[in-house]
Amino acid sequence: MRYDKIATVTDAGLGSRARIGMLVLKTDQTVEFEAAQIIARVDGVTLHHARLYNDFEITRDTLLAMKPLIPDASRLLPVEWGFKSIGYACTSGAMVIGEGEVERLVRTVHPRTAVTNPLTGGLAGLTALGCRRIAVLTPYVRAVNDGLVSALQARGLQVTAFASYEEPDDNQVGRISVAEIVRASVALARHDDVDGVFVSCTSLRTIDAIPAIEAASGKPATSSNHGMIWHMLRQAGIGEPIGGLGRLFEHGITPTMHRAAAE
Repeated sequence: MRYDKIATVTDAGLGSRARIGMLVLKTDQTVEFEAAQIIARVDGVTLHHARLYNDFEITRDTLLAMKPLIPDASRLLPVEWGFKSIGYACTSGAMVIGEGEVERLVRTVHPRTAVTNPLTGGLAGLTALGCRRIAVLTPYVRAVNDGLVSALQARGLQVTAFASYEEPDDNQVGRISVAEIVRASVALARHDDVDGVFVSCTSLRTIDAIPAIEAASGKPATSSNHGMIWHMLRQAGIGEPIGGLGRLFEHGITPTMHRAAAE
């Protein structure tokens, strides 16, 4: 047998423009799939994810239990790959643990990487859309819903309409149909004092729902997955519009987001 050692020839590889990462909950069936749908439309960007242990029952206590696990999950995304943005993919977890604390924990491992989550990304998206009086749809139990309303109002938003499936089992949340999410969201958007819709929870299937909600209601909408992925791309310096994803993805990069990605 002839054996030859050949020269290694390299190029920029995958993620030549940006690598972005996500910390995904063990129980989440949805966010990886929806993120991949979007990232596949953007040249030169790759998405990598690591799983984070959590309980199937979503309560304040089970959400808080994730906090000490965030650094170890972050280490599963290699620092050497130079991630531009990392998203902690849990809306209610970010709310209960604290957005700033989640960022601090991820940056103990990735100190030069911008960090976001569905709550931070959703709020950034609502701001970009000019929404102040919002309708909110969630699957959460009442205690988590109350905390979410308080968090949104503390950031200057008015929650003028609210509906929840009050489903504590994340397995069931992932099976709520897109048609049902659209129906419930459009019903909320019909109120005169609503100028935008936020659908909260990364397990809900919303990437296809958002354009349908906007078309049926005439009002802008975003969601945990939709807003977080948009924010991650903007943090990474990816500013071109992406068609078919609703109004938010028509917005370009802002100087604040660009600085966060470069720090």
